[in-house]
Amino acid sequence: METHISCLFPEILAMIFSYLDVRDKGRVAQVCIAWRDASYHKSVWRGVEAKLHLRRANPSLFPSLQARGIRRVQILSLRRSLSYVIQGMPNIESLNLSGCYNLTDNGLGHAFVQEIPSLRVLNLSLCKQITDSSLGRIAQYLKNLEVLELGGCSNITNTGLLLIAWGLHRLKSLNLRSCRHVSDVGIGHLAGMTRSAAEGCLNLEYLTLQDCQKLTDLSLKHISKGLTKLRVLNLSFCGGISDAGMIHLSHMASLWSLNLRSCDNISDTGTMHLAMGTLRLSGLDVSFCDKIGDQTLAYIAQGLYQLKSLSLCSCHISDDGINRMVRQMHELRTLNIGQCVRITDKGLELIADHLTQLAGIDLYGCTKITKRGLERITQLPCLKVLNLGLWQMTESEKVRF
Repeated sequence: METHISCLFPEILAMIFSYLDVRDKGRVAQVCIAWRDASYHKSVWRGVEAKLHLRRANPSLFPSLQARGIRRVQILSLRRSLSYVIQGMPNIESLNLSGCYNLTDNGLGHAFVQEIPSLRVLNLSLCKQITDSSLGRIAQYLKNLEVLELGGCSNITNTGLLLIAWGLHRLKSLNLRSCRHVSDVGIGHLAGMTRSAAEGCLNLEYLTLQDCQKLTDLSLKHISKGLTKLRVLNLSFCGGISDAGMIHLSHMASLWSLNLRSCDNISDTGTMHLAMGTLRLSGLDVSFCDKIGDQTLAYIAQGLYQLKSLSLCSCHISDDGINRMVRQMHELRTLNIGQCVRITDKGLELIADHLTQLAGIDLYGCTKITKRGLERITQLPCLKVLNLGLWQMTESEKVRF
């Protein structure tokens, strides 16, 4: 590891620099980054997290980090053995390896050779060489893991999910974004549908399945039966799920956030199924679902009126749909209707009259709104965020907020 002596003793530097006045602190801050950080008490070793470039690794550094109370480590670049970190920090709680493209199964296998009971969070996002073999190691030695990030690990298959379901029973959050080989069978493993082989990850609360193209409504059936503690489910860009799958999700009592963005086969009928169930959703995203229209807003008003966040960007909704929804949505705080090109000032006036608790609204690309509608929106008492994006006003129409 490339280090300077000033980087290894930041507390000492900070103590010395604390006796300097503002002018002298400014002078020492120009010497190097380490002196600058120490002069303003911004040492990277302070607190509980360290960010490291693991190049010419100095094994003696890691016990030093351990002694300083460092428990969370992010490896920014990996050119030497990961085992140095693991051996030098036996009480590590969080390890972030996201983007370490050269991390292999072999390298991870040399690092995880015994149980690490303290490790709770492991981020392997975009470690594209990682395969099911590494998941076997993780399941064997990281039994207390609660958060596992595998987004972009495109070599992971259903076998890897079986290994996770076998060994990681305490897992609460799992990200499988763009794991293209994962199918309904793998989700069944996670949900405990193959109890003879694996108990499943039945304590999952957060599950990201974004862009897992092989998933169908059968996965949603598995989820609804086995993952009953699930609170957040991201199914965005899953083209294989349909309205029928929403029937399975409609009675998940613990679910409070559902992301269906760009799910091409979700329509007003799917929203109807959700609204007719027993859900208590707080957040719903159906943006870029081309088959969503005004009828969805009516269903939301009837059965999902407790929503605090609703995203409908680029959906085929109009002022009529807004009119059918707003009177029931007393708890709504965030409304995203960007690129809904049929919305006019009339819709904005309805929103301003009835959604009085609204704190944020996205009107990006709403080309039919004018100064008059915007003036009404800006009068909302709780409004903090207004995104206009592509909407252009002429110089004479600009509104001063």
